[in-house]
Amino acid sequence: MSSSPTQPPTQELSSAHRANLALRGIFGNETLAYIVKRLLQAFLTLLLASFLSFMVVQLAPGDFLTPFRSDPEFPRELLAQYSQEFGLDKSYLEQYFRWLQQAFQGNFGISFAYRRPATEILWERVPNTLLLSAASIVVTWAIAIPFGIIGAVNQDRWLDKFLRILSYIGQGFPTIITGLLLLFFAQLTTPLFPVGGRTSVYHDELTWFGQFLDVVWHLILPTLALSITSFAGLQRIMRGQMLDVLRQDYIQTARAKGLSENKVVYVHALRNAINPLITILGFEFSSLLSGSFIVENYFSWPGLGTLTLEAIQKQDLFLVMASLVLGAVMLIVGNLLADLLLSFVDPRIKLSRLN
Repeated sequence: MSSSPTQPPTQELSSAHRANLALRGIFGNETLAYIVKRLLQAFLTLLLASFLSFMVVQLAPGDFLTPFRSDPEFPRELLAQYSQEFGLDKSYLEQYFRWLQQAFQGNFGISFAYRRPATEILWERVPNTLLLSAASIVVTWAIAIPFGIIGAVNQDRWLDKFLRILSYIGQGFPTIITGLLLLFFAQLTTPLFPVGGRTSVYHDELTWFGQFLDVVWHLILPTLALSITSFAGLQRIMRGQMLDVLRQDYIQTARAKGLSENKVVYVHALRNAINPLITILGFEFSSLLSGSFIVENYFSWPGLGTLTLEAIQKQDLFLVMASLVLGAVMLIVGNLLADLLLSFVDPRIKLSRLN
């Protein structure tokens, strides 16, 4: 009597899993399929974020032309012309869909105040914001990772206790407070640290190396303002991860084989302890971008933060929208790069299992 092989119970696949399998079948590459999936999710996120941002901006009383309407000497014909040109005579929904149609074509509108394309103005400021955020990430990681390792290796000793106190103090100072304290410090030590702008007035007269040092000089205080709070949290995470890894059996086995302590700590343990930090790299980047808006205004750094604040104050609608959308894109890209980097560092982690 023949018996048919037992069939495994069929399970209904989730829609997300089916979409992921379809993408992998089309492209034949897990990384490419994952990137496409994330980009599709990002598109929907940006669409919803742009709509909510547009409506929130419109909640502010008046618009860009309000100051001109209150001026009796301003020509009424010109006022009507501007209102029609900017689309301010239409309903909010009509304005949004008109802007969205232009955005799909890569045109985010003309800035009311500057009378220039909003994207053109943004690209002049983006490098400065990225420079500040990148400098802060480098400084944060260069301090937090060694301090976390030192604290874990010297657990409960005086050096570990000192570093833990230092991290507690750092976490007690948010960016808004740290920036104010550094501004006060700059005032006490003037003219040691410059406050205002990215370069000095004589920047163009310097050599290329002198220009580089001039930018670094102006970066010191804004970078510290962003890094102090970030390094404190990252240091505690690094210490906790290292302590957890150092207790694992394979670390004890490596020591029993006679490997040097440095090789055990900095090769075997660090390689596994660093993974969670790479995971939060995208969130670190997003928090730095939000924090940089505060720091840029404190130190008059010519980045997206100062530009967005000026646009909001002037109710420059299209420039505000372009800034918000670009900021959201930078956050999405930061999180995507963090996932890809995590998969690259640890091949055991499959992108298909990441949300």
